[in-house]
Order: sequence, then structure tokens, then C-alpha cells
Amino acid sequence: QVRLVESGGGLVQAGGSLRLSCAASGRDFSINRMDWYRQAPGKQRELVAGITINGTTKYADSVKGRFIISRDNAKNTVYLQMNSLKPEDTAVYYCNAEILPWSYWGQGTQVTVSS
Repeated sequence: QVRLVESGGGLVQAGGSLRLSCAASGRDFSINRMDWYRQAPGKQRELVAGITINGTTKYADSVKGRFIISRDNAKNTVYLQMNSLKPEDTAVYYCNAEILPWSYWGQGTQVTVSS
């Protein structure tokens, strides 16, 4: 069984920064890609950023230039550095890990950006 634990969410003023972490633990595994999603109230879950095992990244247009995704393969951990936060970034942020043939989700961490 693989477990993902997110941390680093909280309340921040607009323009501020937060750093989310997601650590994977459990049986021996190799993580192919790790992604961050978010879901705001009344909206669908959306992909925020993703990173492959070799470090290739992708971002949603809404966060390009503000968010940076990175990973530490030795620690099976992915990070999301969020800068210049906006009220519209308010959501529950979820980590997703692709460990073929399965996909695993974390429990989510709340990010609230006040105006």
C-alpha cells in the first residue's frame, strides 16, 4: 500500500508564498510522475503542475511564472512552491503519484489566499 501525505497549506495574504510538500511512503515502488491538482468549492478538480521522474515539468496556464514544481526522488517527495498567490488560488490541493499501473491520491491540504 502506498500512502501520500501532503503538508504546507494554510492561510496567506494575496502576494504571499507557500510551499506544499507531498511525501510518498509504503512498499518498494518507483514513481513515474507526480502531479499537483486543486479543487475550489463548486469547481472541478484541475491539474496545477506535474513533473516526471526525469524532471520534465508542465504547468497550468493560470500558474505559469508563479508556481514551481520540484521533486526529490531519493525521498519520494514532490514540492510545489507557490509565489505571488492570488485569491483565485484558494482551493484544496491534492498530490497524485503515478506508480504504474496505479494512481494514488493524498488527502489534500487547504490553501486559502485572502485579498
